[in-house]
Amino acid sequence: MKTFREIFNLHNGRLVHKWDHYFEIYDKFFSNYIGTEVNFMEIGISHGGSLQIWREYFGDKANIFAVDINPECKKFEDEKTKIFIGSQEDEEFLNSIRTKIPKLDILLDDGGHTMNQQITSFKTLFESVKDNGVYMIEDTHTSYWYAFHGGLKNKNSLIEYSKDLIDNMHAWHIDDDKKMPISDFTKSILGISFYDSIVAIEKCKRNAPFHIMKGEESIFSPYSDPTHKKETILMQVLKKISKKKQNSFEKQLIKK
Repeated sequence: MKTFREIFNLHNGRLVHKWDHYFEIYDKFFSNYIGTEVNFMEIGISHGGSLQIWREYFGDKANIFAVDINPECKKFEDEKTKIFIGSQEDEEFLNSIRTKIPKLDILLDDGGHTMNQQITSFKTLFESVKDNGVYMIEDTHTSYWYAFHGGLKNKNSLIEYSKDLIDNMHAWHIDDDKKMPISDFTKSILGISFYDSIVAIEKCKRNAPFHIMKGEESIFSPYSDPTHKKETILMQVLKKISKKKQNSFEKQLIKK
């Protein structure tokens, strides 16, 4: 089994352009799919070199789908690779794709990298990713570039949007339901990983989290309602100390 880096270094086919530090990130999230009938989609294929590398990486069983705005990219299509031509910020176009493809194990956005393109694609296509699948967005450093409609702390950037997803993922624990109501994202995002220029969102169907405790000598008592918001350990310790002090004071009063 070759790593992405090994395959890339031996590549002599069509042009492919990647940041060097992406390779190990790919392996971390994608290597379990090597040799399987993985359903993989890449947005943005340019000269077509990445399609060749993904085919070699995943193997002949892989079902590869791709999106590009350039009609010339249609020539890269074959019996195991389906190419869709259109804009990744066109919701109608993206929704039409959803009706023509199976649920995806992996969706990799390496498209135009503008804020609206990245966010629109995610909002529309995240639903097309299977449970236990991953939605990965590349080149998120453009969130800091004005030319791509980003900028540091720009509320409309993909990075700031992703930070909001972190809050959304934690909505079960937020007291003010009006500020952050539980949403479909809350119920389907297992984790969000940030790397230099990459955001990876892992998808998994989730129910309300609950906490459990075991051990006869534990000084903390579990809640009868497992969906109750968990108190911090510090608060529980302080309550225990306060209770001990109160008992000690009462004993002193009785002696007097």
